[in-house]
Amino acid sequence: MSLQTYLRAMPKVELHVHMEGAIQPETLLTLARRNAKPLPFDTVEGLREWYRFEDFPHFVDVYVAISNCLTTADDIELIAREFLAGQAAQNIVHSEVTYTPYTVWQLTGIPFADQIAALNRARAWALEAHGVSMALVTDIAREVTVEKGLVTADWAIEYFGRGVDAFGLGGYEVGHPPEKHTAPYARARAAGLPSVPHAGETEGPASIWGALRELKAQRIGHGVRCLEDPVLVNELRARQIPLEVCPSSNACLGVVESFAAHPLPRLIDEGLYVTINSDDPPLFDTTLNDEYVRSAQAFGFDAATMEQLSLNALRASLLPVRKRHELERRFLRDFARLRAAHGM
Repeated sequence: MSLQTYLRAMPKVELHVHMEGAIQPETLLTLARRNAKPLPFDTVEGLREWYRFEDFPHFVDVYVAISNCLTTADDIELIAREFLAGQAAQNIVHSEVTYTPYTVWQLTGIPFADQIAALNRARAWALEAHGVSMALVTDIAREVTVEKGLVTADWAIEYFGRGVDAFGLGGYEVGHPPEKHTAPYARARAAGLPSVPHAGETEGPASIWGALRELKAQRIGHGVRCLEDPVLVNELRARQIPLEVCPSSNACLGVVESFAAHPLPRLIDEGLYVTINSDDPPLFDTTLNDEYVRSAQAFGFDAATMEQLSLNALRASLLPVRKRHELERRFLRDFARLRAAHGM
């Protein structure tokens, strides 16, 4: 068994992936035809090429067009089912999925209660049909006003424990620091919601400091630019704040020059708590399996290193402690079984 085959077969957890950004071209074409929504292309091949990352404005245009094809709660259930089936096919047993309900509501008018009900139906189906679980991170698009962020916070609080599992912050970092949304986060944290914002991707260490100090982040989405500030590195290492690292996304967005130039090995060598994730997989021409394989190939990581990264994600997940421990025992058994079966 090659290392590549092993990495695709091993059990994994994903902490940083966007529901809307994970819609495959095939699913998008189904939605567009069902809802009579125009798209630049009317074939899967054309849409796949259109998806291909060019620059951030193009990325945003694609993202909005995708979201605009959602018209009903049934559409939301469809994309969630398709996503979770795809995760199961990659041996991803648990996914923590970022979802931006205010944007969906703005574009479609679907009430948040109906959005959550659809996602919960898909979640229950995936557990029954594929044995995979999902936690939902409702996030604020950081470009919106504080007032709109507070609406999202109130929605998340109302459905915390009934479909919502954590509170996030996504979108365009430049000009929208974490401090802008201190009030929504304070409200959400007071209700017990875990804080898992994006920071330190297209903005530097100041963004991560803001997420830690003002938003009380317990995980950081991306966080790779922490390396520009040794004091911040010490802080993250001392507190073992998990970083949701997305190498292909970082390369496409120009955070790093290329996948091969990604600081993933340095992050690990610095003793930081690192996990690997796919972000918006079809838009960055990747999957979580691809991220594992590319990381091993680019940086010479062995099976043990990749197993540790998988366990890191599991241990940093929002799953209850008892469930995490149960899955860790399963992961370790599966690692040993897969190695033995293929002479590794």
